[in-house]
Amino acid sequence: MKTYLICLNAILLLLGGCAGSPPTKPEAIERSDYSYLKTYLTWLIEQEMSQQNVEGLSIAVVDDQQVVWAKGFGNADAANLVAATPETIYRVGSISKLFTDTLVMQLAEQGMLDIDKPLQTYLPDFSIKSRFPDAGPITPRNIMTHHSGLPGDVGNGMWTLKPAPFNQLVGQLKDEYAAYPPNTIWSYSNQGVTLLGTMLEQVTGKAFSSYADQQLLKPLGMTNSAFSLGIEGKLASKAYKNHEEKTEVPLRDMPAGGLNANVLDMSRFIEMVLADGKANGRQILKPETLKEMLRQQNKTVALDVGFQIGLGWMLRSNQNIGTIAEHGGATLFHNSLLSVLPEHKLGVVILANSPPSGDFLSKVSNAALKLAVTVKTGKQLPEETVKPAIATRKLTPQEQELASGQYATAMGYLKLTPEDDTLVTELDGNSVDLVAREDGKFGVRYKLFGLIPIQPDELAEVSLSLANIDGHDLALAHWQGQTFVLGEKIKPVPISASLRSRLGEYEIVNLVEGEAMVPEKCALRERDGFLMLEYSIPASDMNNLAFPIAPVSDHEAVVLGLGRGMRETVHLETVNGKELIAYSGYLLQKK
Repeated sequence: MKTYLICLNAILLLLGGCAGSPPTKPEAIERSDYSYLKTYLTWLIEQEMSQQNVEGLSIAVVDDQQVVWAKGFGNADAANLVAATPETIYRVGSISKLFTDTLVMQLAEQGMLDIDKPLQTYLPDFSIKSRFPDAGPITPRNIMTHHSGLPGDVGNGMWTLKPAPFNQLVGQLKDEYAAYPPNTIWSYSNQGVTLLGTMLEQVTGKAFSSYADQQLLKPLGMTNSAFSLGIEGKLASKAYKNHEEKTEVPLRDMPAGGLNANVLDMSRFIEMVLADGKANGRQILKPETLKEMLRQQNKTVALDVGFQIGLGWMLRSNQNIGTIAEHGGATLFHNSLLSVLPEHKLGVVILANSPPSGDFLSKVSNAALKLAVTVKTGKQLPEETVKPAIATRKLTPQEQELASGQYATAMGYLKLTPEDDTLVTELDGNSVDLVAREDGKFGVRYKLFGLIPIQPDELAEVSLSLANIDGHDLALAHWQGQTFVLGEKIKPVPISASLRSRLGEYEIVNLVEGEAMVPEKCALRERDGFLMLEYSIPASDMNNLAFPIAPVSDHEAVVLGLGRGMRETVHLETVNGKELIAYSGYLLQKK
């Protein structure tokens, strides 16, 4: 009986909708009357904060050159009962990249650089090895679109109490390999944008943070904002996880994620975008430059499977309101989302001091933009309706045979195995089913405690399909009208006796002092015919990760799969007579 009650309570928590009903929507919303938007978003934010364990949050909604609503929710400092307000300063994380890219485009306007020339033209010390002799150059343009082929991160020293200068990454890359030829696939790279920050220092002769302040933040009127390694000051929010105060450790890669700001200052950036590049009587960017940044750059990249990106800006289409340009951000604990709707001159920015457990920020941002369009145009948009569940059916033996197999994904190694009329796999210790849907895609069903199949709202919105694109057998994920590469089907590669002799447990011997994201339980193992690189990062709730790697020689292997972190190189080094494994800036010695 006790087990039954535990299961029942867990199901209710997962499947239960928002407690309480949303405020009644008026029959008609008057133009320029944002009162219902404020009422509805207040209800939605409070509901989601409670459900997703967010301690504090601030939001601002922008209509052209005016902030029509700004409000804080919850706590900026729970211990001292300091409420979050529109003035509260947060780490905005990767939204910082939009500012770094804007600084690059300003220099391009001034004729100080050409974004289509090799990065090495402006950063002579930059070099990286390549296995692609016919590949084109790595340029500022393909770095801004995350199509440079550069590795995603140098993990060692990225989050630490005393970060090394970010410009030292240039030297560390000399012995690394590019993961892809440029313009092959969207592969997000913090490292690439950090290189752009180093390039800005080289071209201007000024420190990145002071140059950004002088050239962009102050002209925009962002007087409470700064690029910094960490966050401090009386207006700065604390960091939380599940309502427990945490330490937000400094970030080395400042150009990629080091901006601190409040929603009022971030609104000034939005206003500049909506004003064709003008702010405070000054042209921050030329209209044609801004137009280019908002133009889709990757239409011809087949492996992007319809994902759209401009210069820095992620783009997505909403059939009711138009094309949304946006960027999200996440540090160890702070989360953020900035979205603009250029067609209607609307924008919203949300900054939070806690990692939500679901799609909280995008849910609030989408609701804000849709309601703002209604207010601004007087046009009643179609009501959001709960889509009926798509009927499922039994998988045929042929479908099971086609989909079953081994996959390399950003979440690690997955093995799909036929079971009855479904396919099953294990993800982070949990059993997950794939069921056939009548629309030809697969539905995802989670097995609570490995026994009870349920489908929470978040999973119901996700579907999967298989496709062969450019010779790659891919598993694609479909969510909110967008398609992403989830994983690539893989086959074992022969493992030499030399590499097999190196199997075992490893420890990091060059860990940076004060490192916050420490990989643990590192190992090189053989499993299901693959060589596996295994590790856990408990600080990020990533446990028992396993990434299949394919040997390319007795001293080098590449991580299998497509996308961020995939195709990166694991190689052997000899240091002081000891053989070590080198990966993402870490050196690992066999125990």
